[in-house]
This record gives sequence, C-alpha cells and structure tokens, in this order.
Amino acid sequence: MPKQIITSPDAPVTGFTDKGTPSPLAQAIRAGNLLFVSGQGPLDPKTREVASADIREQTRRTLANLANILAAAGLSMANVVNMRVVLRHTEDFPAFNEAFREFMAGEKVTRTCIGGTPHRKGVNVEIDCIASFE
Repeated sequence: MPKQIITSPDAPVTGFTDKGTPSPLAQAIRAGNLLFVSGQGPLDPKTREVASADIREQTRRTLANLANILAAAGLSMANVVNMRVVLRHTEDFPAFNEAFREFMAGEKVTRTCIGGTPHRKGVNVEIDCIASFE
C-alpha cells in the first residue's frame, strides 16, 4: 500500500511557517497499518495562533489537535501506541502531566518527554504520535 496523506480541517497544518507560506509537512501519513502524526502544538486550527500561554491549556489544545487528525483517519486516542513530547520548560512537567492524564482519561500509551525548544515563539509543548489501525 503506498503512503496515504491524512488531513483534518480541525487541526492546524504544522511546520511553523508563517501563515502565508504552505507547510512542507503532512498532518499525518498512513503507511501500512500505522499512522504517523506530525508534531502538533497548541495552535488554534483556524487562526494558527497559539491558543494560550498556560501549559495546561496548551496541552489540551495540542492533544485535541492530535485527536482531530486521528479522527480524520478513522482512529482515536485508543489507537495511539506511542507519543513523543517536547516541553520548552521542563519545570512545566507536573502541570503538563496533569492535563495529559485528564485528557487521556485512563487511555494508556508509551511516551517519551524531553526538554527542548519548539520552533515557534509561545509554543511550550509539542507532541507527535504513532497510531495503529489494528
């Protein structure tokens, strides 16, 4: 099966380019029975602006963007097997993790969380994921 590009109008296109420049990235690509979702940040899907400065709100918006892309592929968070998280400020981890736990509502995934610098000013969390169609 050739790779299939998945797109959702309910999540921003990533790439952190200016709003007038098309992103070089796909929101997600299906390859076989796996879906690889590009890193999402706390951007409003319509305005492509950072939704909030609060890490809890940023986490919820980021996860909602991921969930919307998964839904466009016919999947949900229950299909996610792995997530990678980048936090701009590692001291945000407890608040991030609290919002993450609430959003996931008991759903289990494997996850790596590191400190780093997302490319866009004001973005304090970025998350990508891999989901399975099986």
